[in-house]
Amino acid sequence: MAGPSMSPALAQYVDDELLRAPLLFDQVVEGALDHGRHARSAMSIFERNAADDTMRAVDAARGRMAERYAQSLREQVPAELAKPDPPAANAPAARPLALALVEEDTVALEVEQSHLVELVKSTAEQELRELATYVAALVGDMDVARDHNPFRPEVHVRALWAAAQVLPLSRGHQMILMRWAAAALAQLLRQSYAAACSRLEEMGVEPANYRTVILASGARRSRSVETTFSPDLRRMRETMPARLADAMPGLTYQGQQAPAPRRDGWRDLARSVGTRADRQSIELVSRLFDAMNADDRVPADVKLLVTRLHGPAMRLALRDPGVLDKGEHPLWCFVHLLAYEAEMAPDVADPERRRLLRLGQALVDQLAAQTDQRGALYRHALQRLEVFLHQRLARRCAAVATQIGAMQKVEARLDTGTPPPSSFDGLLDAPVMDTVPAELMRDAGDGASAERGDASWLDGLRAGQWARLMLQGRWVAAQLLWRGEKRQIWIFGDGASDATWAIRRNALLMMHAAGLAKSLKVRSLVGSAAARVQEEVAASLVAS
Repeated sequence: MAGPSMSPALAQYVDDELLRAPLLFDQVVEGALDHGRHARSAMSIFERNAADDTMRAVDAARGRMAERYAQSLREQVPAELAKPDPPAANAPAARPLALALVEEDTVALEVEQSHLVELVKSTAEQELRELATYVAALVGDMDVARDHNPFRPEVHVRALWAAAQVLPLSRGHQMILMRWAAAALAQLLRQSYAAACSRLEEMGVEPANYRTVILASGARRSRSVETTFSPDLRRMRETMPARLADAMPGLTYQGQQAPAPRRDGWRDLARSVGTRADRQSIELVSRLFDAMNADDRVPADVKLLVTRLHGPAMRLALRDPGVLDKGEHPLWCFVHLLAYEAEMAPDVADPERRRLLRLGQALVDQLAAQTDQRGALYRHALQRLEVFLHQRLARRCAAVATQIGAMQKVEARLDTGTPPPSSFDGLLDAPVMDTVPAELMRDAGDGASAERGDASWLDGLRAGQWARLMLQGRWVAAQLLWRGEKRQIWIFGDGASDATWAIRRNALLMMHAAGLAKSLKVRSLVGSAAARVQEEVAASLVAS
């Protein structure tokens, strides 16, 4: 399967894996059927009948399924090899425009596939990591900037689903096979990845070196917002070394033609205070700001603004002890909310994000210009920011008013038991799929039990709040724009694009139960910074 730009070694690796695909699939099917036979005795009558139907269909279509499995791999590999490098953090995001109605069946399939992918990754963690170094060398990426493996777990899982669709049965029966095959696929892919590493080593391929950590395991690299941490800043201040500001590391300030903060002024401030407690306050504030600016989750343009508040925060801490008494001081709340909203909308070209940063710049300029630093100044800035966010939400809701009206009509139809159309005034893209029998839903139970378990999470979401959702195979930070009066449909907007999704209630509950949907809360930057400072101080004490 050599392509025009594929090296001979890479072509041989790809051809070897494709040749082994039918045998791999046959072994996966055998393992799946063994699982089904062993589990049959514990099944209900309904489940047993569904299992028997599935096993008979698999036996009859086994050959065609193997062909479809290999064909799916052949179709996916060129696209995998042609994938560009991930966009930079500040690169503009794509902006799909359609409003998609996400049905329960779609979510059920994504849940199943996600579970299977994570199982493979956790089972074959070491093998995947080692193979990534060999494949990176094959494509000339000697620093392993990303995983280039065209046979990564997601590719095999999609191929397995393509093979399952050969079965002339319902979607529920096809998903039974997926669940039965999970353990076998994970173990066999682990062996396959290890064997591929051995073959590449025998070919004389020199593995590349990791520049960054590739998460080949089941652990997710989460950009989710962490639980708010409220450190005891006052206690930290009391144990902080009371060195003067001239002993503190310098800060740099880049961009936007703004002058660098004058460390000399802070040094003079430190020398002018007479008490050890005041010097400790200055030291702690300085360290907290250094740590916040070292947090790689904070967007670069927000770091620029946070740096501007370093000096004012020092003066505020000397006047207002509340700054270092609790993490809920208006200063910190203002910084947290500004950084959080910018992080949820990473596209620097987004007009709304630019409005947010312009407001942040104006507010920070006003705060930094005040010689008389008081908590009320930051409380006012926080209120201004909250008003802006409310207005921004109103603007986005107005932009999707037509879609909201369409969803109101769809919700009315759902309430009468009428199924929604696959296309409604050209606004919906709702795949029509066979309904998965509730009895076949793993860990879901019937719809009523699922709702009882997760309704509090869903009903607690309010317009304007953010959630982290797995949609269309990717994690997105999505803002709730609207929920139906009957709470059957929820419209979310993508923080990185103009895309919107209308999601059925049961689909959201299913996603939440599977760990594919969760609320995002404002992350405490000062909490994370305090934890880092605590570690640094503890390490310095041990070293001394």
